[in-house]
Amino acid sequence: MSNDFAIQIGRDALAMVMMVSAPMLILGLIVGVAVSIFQATTQIQEQSLAFIPKIIAVFVAVLVFGPWMLSIMIGYTRDIYMSLPNMVR
Repeated sequence: MSNDFAIQIGRDALAMVMMVSAPMLILGLIVGVAVSIFQATTQIQEQSLAFIPKIIAVFVAVLVFGPWMLSIMIGYTRDIYMSLPNMVR
């Protein structure tokens, strides 16, 4: 296995992780900002109020984007298995 091939595998793995985690992170960020704005305008400073909506938003993102995330991960795993002959050289 050459250095360039190993770097390419690592780069593809990082890109796949960013693509798969992006929907959950973005939705959690949007909900967190909305809750923070709500807390600032109403002056409610309850710490647990910020976590519950974010957890629910992440679960909804997993339910909505789950099939897409699974297909991305399956495609990456298939590509890794197809490149196994190139790894032993």
